[in-house]
Amino acid sequence: MPHLSVVVPAYNEEARLPRTLARLREYYDAQAYPYDVTVVSDGSKDNTAKLVQDFAECNPQFRLIDYMPNHGKGYAVRTGILAAKGDLILFCDADLATPQEETEKLLPHIEQGADIAIGSRPLRESSLEKHQPLYREMFGRMSNKLIQLLAVRGIQDTQCGFKLFTRKAARDIFSRCKLDEFGFDFECLMVARDLGYRIDEVPIRWLDQEGSKVVLMRDGPRALRDLVKIRMAGKKRRIAPSEPLP
Repeated sequence: MPHLSVVVPAYNEEARLPRTLARLREYYDAQAYPYDVTVVSDGSKDNTAKLVQDFAECNPQFRLIDYMPNHGKGYAVRTGILAAKGDLILFCDADLATPQEETEKLLPHIEQGADIAIGSRPLRESSLEKHQPLYREMFGRMSNKLIQLLAVRGIQDTQCGFKLFTRKAARDIFSRCKLDEFGFDFECLMVARDLGYRIDEVPIRWLDQEGSKVVLMRDGPRALRDLVKIRMAGKKRRIAPSEPLP
């Protein structure tokens, strides 16, 4: 059975983590495949790191990566993925907006030859059981249209925080990624396309969770700036290795 590594970026998530860690343990303990979970505390100023460390002491399949200062979600995901040891590597958000059982929808796509399987909310078969506030949903739709136009045509949802990679693809892609903030999602898919990896979009269940770290008026313009910068850089610069693999 393939070994699954799960990477969870976390910034000041002490309120969510007890439930999240318990759910991850409960779900993956019940599966037939071996697994491990790495929580990356991205310069958290609350008790995020201590909560994870205490949990890991009693659950050896869990571990903590902790550093200061805060660098951004993209940096945290890249750090966790490049340190992961599994045959397959999944990153998911700490709020579990995509329920963990949706893992089983992604796995068959890898078995059938995809290098990357990503949760996609706009697909007709997806079930959005709790929507975002209307202004966030409209902003998300407009952003996706722009990202499709400038970056990854044909991929309807680049930003969903539930993506599964083969180990080879993950390390090949994230060793080349450079964005530290929320634009990392479309960057990693742009690099994947440039390198010729197969990306499958998969319908999922999704429930909006309060407490998003995305501030639209701040992070939206930053992501747009980064998108234009990556597009202008061109394919050769996108696929040039960014850092040595550990």
